[in-house]
Amino acid sequence: MLGGIFYFHSSWKNRENTYTQKPLPLECISLNFREFQFAQAMRFAIEEINNSTELLPGISLGYDIYDTCGSIVRSLKVALALNNNDNVSSSFENLCTRSVKVQAIIGETSSSPSTAIATLLGPFHIPLISHFATCACLSDKSRYQSFLRTIPSDYYQSRALAHLVKHFGWTWVGAVRTNDDYGNNGMATFTETAEQLGICLEYSVPFFRTDSSEKIQKIIDIIKASTSKVIVAFLSHRDMEVLLHELSLHNLTGYQWVGSESWIFDSQIAENDKNRILDGAIGLSIPKANISGLKEFMLNVKSLNLSNNYFFTEFWEALFSCKFKQSQSEEIQRECTGHEDLTGVENSFTDMSLMPIFNNIYKGVYSVAHALHNIFSCNDKCNNSVHLEPLTILQQIQKIHFKTKEGEKVYFNQNGDPDAKYEIINWQPRDNDVVDFVTVGLYDTSLPEDKQLNLQNKTFIWAQNSKQVPVSVCSEKCPLGTHKVLQKGKPVCCCDCVRCTEGEISNITDAITCVRCPPDSWSNDKRDACVTKEDEFLSYEEIMGILLTTASLFGTCLTTAVGVIFFRYRKTPLVRANNSELSFLLLFSLTLCFLCSLTFIGRPSEWSCMLRHVAFGITFVLCISCILGKTMVVLMAFKATLPGSNMMKLFGPTQQRLSVLSFTLIQVIICILWLTISPPFPSKNFKEFKDKIILECALGSAVGFWSVLGYIGLLAILCFICAFLARKLPDNFNEAKFITFSMLIFCVVWIAFIPAYVSSPGKFSVAVEIFAILASSFGLLLCIFIPKCYIVLMKPEKNTKKNMMANAAQHSLKKSIITSSANIIVHGDSYLTTSVTLPITRTNKEGLRDIP
Repeated sequence: MLGGIFYFHSSWKNRENTYTQKPLPLECISLNFREFQFAQAMRFAIEEINNSTELLPGISLGYDIYDTCGSIVRSLKVALALNNNDNVSSSFENLCTRSVKVQAIIGETSSSPSTAIATLLGPFHIPLISHFATCACLSDKSRYQSFLRTIPSDYYQSRALAHLVKHFGWTWVGAVRTNDDYGNNGMATFTETAEQLGICLEYSVPFFRTDSSEKIQKIIDIIKASTSKVIVAFLSHRDMEVLLHELSLHNLTGYQWVGSESWIFDSQIAENDKNRILDGAIGLSIPKANISGLKEFMLNVKSLNLSNNYFFTEFWEALFSCKFKQSQSEEIQRECTGHEDLTGVENSFTDMSLMPIFNNIYKGVYSVAHALHNIFSCNDKCNNSVHLEPLTILQQIQKIHFKTKEGEKVYFNQNGDPDAKYEIINWQPRDNDVVDFVTVGLYDTSLPEDKQLNLQNKTFIWAQNSKQVPVSVCSEKCPLGTHKVLQKGKPVCCCDCVRCTEGEISNITDAITCVRCPPDSWSNDKRDACVTKEDEFLSYEEIMGILLTTASLFGTCLTTAVGVIFFRYRKTPLVRANNSELSFLLLFSLTLCFLCSLTFIGRPSEWSCMLRHVAFGITFVLCISCILGKTMVVLMAFKATLPGSNMMKLFGPTQQRLSVLSFTLIQVIICILWLTISPPFPSKNFKEFKDKIILECALGSAVGFWSVLGYIGLLAILCFICAFLARKLPDNFNEAKFITFSMLIFCVVWIAFIPAYVSSPGKFSVAVEIFAILASSFGLLLCIFIPKCYIVLMKPEKNTKKNMMANAAQHSLKKSIITSSANIIVHGDSYLTTSVTLPITRTNKEGLRDIP
């Protein structure tokens, strides 16, 4: 025996209990032809099995079907009735050993009654196989041990609906759900998945067909006030019928509806949509199915009319719109004969659009039959009197794996669910007010996740018969170059579009964040792409590079010209009197100083980075060493004129050369150590400018760089001090005043160089360094050599031996007077005087030389 639980009536009459007498039985109203169709599908499967010679041979299946009137309380009473075997004695000793009345139950249609029945029957292990209860909660085997179903769980449907909504770009939607286990659990899963996909719910309201008019009006007001244009309706077909009626009263058209499988392919709802509220609706439906012979069997209603009881009489009268017995108080209708024919009758009973659900009932009955067949199967002979335990039947049903006559595979997973597979259908209205349910895609959970949703290349009809996909977003999509910033106090789908900052881009619409460009790239003006940064260095092609190169070459040429002049007039007294050997070496070093500035211009490379600093350090030390040597010669020569002094012997030409070599060699050693330990190298500076790459020479070892610079500064200060001490010596015989002034310029330039170098950005720091080299080189050249060139070229009469001897005597006299006066002052008490000793000019066979 198989049990069947259906609600042939959708409601019942409400009666007030007086509590003075026993309550009257429940009076059911609102006949539901859909449930009669379900019962017919169950009867068809049973009869087909009974007529089969392969499945359960020699064993017949019976059925016991009950009407619940849509009441959960009535459903529980029916479940208890099916659990009890009225033919067995109910004595105390037999209560725990008697067999159950039915071996399995087909039903219920809705989720909430199914949860109640499954909870009640679970301890008895009686299989309950539902054809349309989709609540994901029923997959919990710890609570519903004996529940199975031939329709997929809403867990998959809810996720599929969320992915479908996301596919069309709807991120701002409203939701209406049935206020029961089916709607609440289904919408909870949809909401969770929607949040993961970036979809926001503007509202989610519960609805039940028995809600008061005030509650319904509140839902209508919420929909009217909303800005979303897409409504996800997770409603049972009965609730959808009631809600559709209310929506029609307020003419709420223009919304895109997304529906669950319970109503989306219901032709009766489409027929009742007179105001075209649901035009263009899209949703999930159970895949189409075909059961050969079912339609003919279902329309053979005479087999239902086996008794004259009130139940089937009511069904017959409603089906053919007639009355068997007319009463005076009722409106006169056509009289029923009991032989009416369904040919030409069009109502919900003759509509075969629910064939997928009929197929679920068909598979449920066959599942029980195959389980029983496995139990009764044996090798030698079958014992048809075997005692059927509900747990044994349940275990066998959970194991079955078979194909229907149409080739469809049937099996249950560990949760008692089948694999989830849905068709995506679109409501497409026709000119004759008929709605076509057009299949536009598939959703199959057995495929990889990225291929589960598959929309076919078909024409969609959307709300208001539009062929354009409606837009339902809280905020417009953020264009390229911007990113979303959430609006305060609103859901995550409501945002403002903010332009990416410099150095960041967004190359996709609706970017959550901007992406920072790589270090060698920068964002373009539109902030939608990274462009390679421009390399910046002091080049020969730009104006600054050209000016500095010109100044360097001019200084080189000027130094060469001075050298030529000195070489041409090398035998004149003035050139000879100024230590011509050191002068030529100084001019050579100044030429190198001017030329080394050129190594700072151009793209940095390994050799140029090492050469520029080493050349700068060594040439400047050579230059200052020569100046220091010239200054020491003047001082030593002056000291050598004093009585008993032997200074010039200690600082002759050989000693001068060795001093220049020694000073320079120290700098060479410093540079070698610097290049060996951590030499300068080319580097890219990304920090100085945001949109440029500064190509520069990194110092390598900062200690090495500052040691080279510090050593130059030390020699410069020493040279300045020596020159300052010799500043008052005779003008025509030494260069102390010019050297003092030149070294003053040199020190000032390089002292000012340090802060300017540190604070100058990019290539300007290189320009500052070149400027310091050129400025100090020009200072030395102009202060030391130009006055002499002026006398040599413009005042040749002063460049004579006689003139220089006269000037020497005059200055020596002045010096002696100064010395004598000093002695008088010192010995002023005794009024004593001292003799004046005039300097003696030393001559040799070559003539006048090194006059102090």
